[in-house]
Amino acid sequence: MTYKTIELEMIENLAVVTLNRQERLNAISKELIEEFADLVSYFESNDQIRVIIITGAGRAFCAGADIKERTENLNDQTLARTSSLISPTFRRLERLNQVSIAAINGVAAGGGLELAMACDLRIASDASKMALPELTLGILPGAGGTQRLPRLIGPARAKEMMLFGKFIESTTALTWGLVNAVTSSDELLDEAHQWAQKLLELPPLSLSSIKNAVNVAMDVDLDSGIQYEQRCSAMLALTEDRREGHSAFVEKRKPVFNGR
Repeated sequence: MTYKTIELEMIENLAVVTLNRQERLNAISKELIEEFADLVSYFESNDQIRVIIITGAGRAFCAGADIKERTENLNDQTLARTSSLISPTFRRLERLNQVSIAAINGVAAGGGLELAMACDLRIASDASKMALPELTLGILPGAGGTQRLPRLIGPARAKEMMLFGKFIESTTALTWGLVNAVTSSDELLDEAHQWAQKLLELPPLSLSSIKNAVNVAMDVDLDSGIQYEQRCSAMLALTEDRREGHSAFVEKRKPVFNGR
């Protein structure tokens, strides 16, 4: 698959997605979000891909919406259509069966941070900075930011970030729980690949079930969440991977999972 604003590298069961609009700090243009939406559709229909790494080319992860394009080139109707595509695309990314890892290099602002928050795991470089500064543009974070950020770091800190539009350093993001790990810029992608490799060695059906069960927990009451968990547990009990995992444990050997 070939795109103009995105690079896609396939390494067996791993997909590495690189936003590539370096001249605009990988800002989300009309073309980029349309291509990204198409890529998410591809992932939805491809069960060979089990882990996805998302990062940015150059010195930024993603600087958010391309405000220059919006001001100069998009009429109100086109702008509305483009904006309305971003949030559901990120929601579809969040709901993929694959586990996604955001490798945050440099700036992740606005829609860029919202993209990272839609991923399952986030690793940041020690040079990265994050913000949701939409308030300063007379708008609000409209691609899940007002909903995902308080779930990750709590409402008080989320309001602080959004009401002041302030950037936070990666170390603060780690302390607050916005990212899972911080590493050097030189080691960021290596670390993401190491995480991906560990995930690829684990049973795919269990991975996707745990991911989806946690996502459900964020949306429903406790009893409904436990019911969903029990359905997942019953389904996994019937799989070849469950039998392989149990047998390998008893036989004291490394299991070989096949996703069935």
